[in-house]
Amino acid sequence: MSPEPGYDVITLGRVGVDLYPEQSGVGLAEVRSFAKSLGGTAGNVAVAGARLGLRTALLSGVGDDPFGGYVRSALRGFQVDDALVTTVPGVQTPVTFCELFPPDDFPLYFYRRPVAPDQCLTPDRLDRAALRSARVLWITGSALAVEPTRSTVFAALAERAGGEVWFDLDWRPGFWADPARAPELYARALSYATLAVGNAAETEVAVGSRDPEEAAGLLLRHGVRTAVVKRGPAGVLGRTARESYAVPPVPVEAVNGLGAGDAFGGALCAGLLAGDPLPDVLRAANAAGALVASRLACADAMPTRAEIDTVLDREAERA
Repeated sequence: MSPEPGYDVITLGRVGVDLYPEQSGVGLAEVRSFAKSLGGTAGNVAVAGARLGLRTALLSGVGDDPFGGYVRSALRGFQVDDALVTTVPGVQTPVTFCELFPPDDFPLYFYRRPVAPDQCLTPDRLDRAALRSARVLWITGSALAVEPTRSTVFAALAERAGGEVWFDLDWRPGFWADPARAPELYARALSYATLAVGNAAETEVAVGSRDPEEAAGLLLRHGVRTAVVKRGPAGVLGRTARESYAVPPVPVEAVNGLGAGDAFGGALCAGLLAGDPLPDVLRAANAAGALVASRLACADAMPTRAEIDTVLDREAERA
């Protein structure tokens, strides 16, 4: 059955299972126990948006295995529609491990070989009506890494002519058989995008610059209406053709920095779709990211609006 149209956001990209250590400051070989949670950037952004009241769906793939069942159950538990998730036979649902070396070192280990289900998406399985009717299609750069999902991304983009396409630059070089092709494919995807968001390494791949101001300008020249460049400890830069805002970071004692960017993305979606002013959206997105960085998990740790407002009120008192 075709899902009911009218999603606020459809996220397209990877989903899987995170197994994160319950001991910090040691390598995987010394870890004694792990906590299991939903993971994968597209899944996390969908959860973050749903936590903030958006109607979200994930366009991805899982294996026909117990972890695939867990992913579907977890998505539904977070109020994310899994109707656009394909079960791919003969392929295992991916698992991701990390190490915790706060405040800023969180190595990731992806178990996605020889291929992950989210890399097996085909254009013939797309729900084109759902894609056309959604308020936003959120795409991820890692989904461009291999076929057939690469062609599926561009088929989805073709359905969005004139609609909102928000591009998470999401650079994962290890996913690419030929990373040298990435700039060309990012440029092609940018031609459909109305918003782009990424950090210095990601903007370097997309537009050839790590400098936030220059990168934002180049993203705008590619045709996006809003460029959001994450500057790490320096905060975030948001630019449109008429506005430019540099928003400072929210100080936090980091437990696990992974997932903070996905919380940022979900809050970005919620704020922009609500029509909030760009600087307010960026401040709320920073607060969402800081909250997740202070917690162990990713999807399970996505904040509510009340939690974000509490952080914003605290920061306003400090100012």
